[in-house]
Amino acid sequence: MLIHIVRRGDTLYSIARRYGTSVQRIRSDNGLGENQTLVVGQALIITLPSQVYTVRQGDTLYSIGRRFGVSVPELIQNNPELAQNETIRPGQQLTVSFQGSKIRSIATKGYAYPHIQRSTLLGALPYLTYLAVFTYGFTESGTLIPASDAELIAAAYRFNTAPVLVFSSLDETGGFSTARASRLFSDPQLQDTVLTNLLEVMREKGYVGIDMDFEYIAPEDAEGYQAFLRRAVERLRPNGFTVSADLAPKITANQPGLLYEAHDYPAIGAIVDRVLLMTYEWGYTYGPPMAVAPINQVRNVVEYAVTEIPPAKIMMGIPNYGYDWTLPYEQGVTRAENIGNQGAVLRAARYGAEIQFDETAQSPFYEYYAGGRRHTVWFEDVRSVEAKLALADEYGLYGVGYWNIMRPFNQNWVFLAARYNIEKIV
Repeated sequence: MLIHIVRRGDTLYSIARRYGTSVQRIRSDNGLGENQTLVVGQALIITLPSQVYTVRQGDTLYSIGRRFGVSVPELIQNNPELAQNETIRPGQQLTVSFQGSKIRSIATKGYAYPHIQRSTLLGALPYLTYLAVFTYGFTESGTLIPASDAELIAAAYRFNTAPVLVFSSLDETGGFSTARASRLFSDPQLQDTVLTNLLEVMREKGYVGIDMDFEYIAPEDAEGYQAFLRRAVERLRPNGFTVSADLAPKITANQPGLLYEAHDYPAIGAIVDRVLLMTYEWGYTYGPPMAVAPINQVRNVVEYAVTEIPPAKIMMGIPNYGYDWTLPYEQGVTRAENIGNQGAVLRAARYGAEIQFDETAQSPFYEYYAGGRRHTVWFEDVRSVEAKLALADEYGLYGVGYWNIMRPFNQNWVFLAARYNIEKIV
């Protein structure tokens, strides 16, 4: 596996000839449309198979896997088209393995809303250890506000991906409710009702665990939140369920701000089975133009986290999106447009932009003009993903979590399959 940076004059044909691969493989691995124009500075992942098998009459994915000592999930990971249609035909060529050894085993989590497009969901599931269904909430009486999750859970099990219920304090307006969370943390009876309802749903629907996503907690509720997590662990763990919690990206214990103060890393890390560091949103909707997850900032969070929580409990967040800012930026006025990573490359092609790469942030960006206005776009590509995964490897983290998988990001999934053994626990 290698990364090619598009230069002026490159074509898919010339790149394929240079590396001894096919145009179709480059298109598939990078999510390129049939007539998509390459962009100068664009990063392409080039996978080089070490073993290719031609399907014969009577073959199945299981029989092929047994023959070569690989699992069916691995075959699907190595041949992304199988995620959409697992039917194989005589003469079809399947990649059994890639050149180069894999670094290690890694756990991956992807967050999805129920309205995710089916093709996008199927494109991600083979590469996920966990699918986190966003989100269940609760009313003032403890009744759950459910997600339409049946289709997602069924699809997850099809690819040996473990479904996880995300539980949060999102209210009916779609925002995190500090007041609703506070009510829960201060009312033991409400907690019992909520946890009883959660336990029933998780058993009924086949969830393997719960992901506690409580953000913007009042500082005075920090201990109440910890007590709620303890109670959740006491109720859920004996029934075979894991409990994880999402943590704001802190770099010190006493970091000020509503997002950070109630997220006590050592206390929460000691209670739950896993944590996710929400290492993204430095570049955000109303903020100034910059990388969403600059590696130097992400590193600061990870370096603090591993002093408070065992690395084997930590998953590091990776954003699957970027932003387009209209310039000049005006604080409180400018609203950046949220765009997908593959969509960012399409936009660069449409406006004739050249993609650049910021070495400090380890993130791609570009500028373009439209309607007489200058724009700046920051997004993620295989290079920025490689830098983030290298950081997770450096500190021996349990894995990474993607917020979110609502948009396709082919080269990310292909990179994972080429470099890692992705854990499957169901």
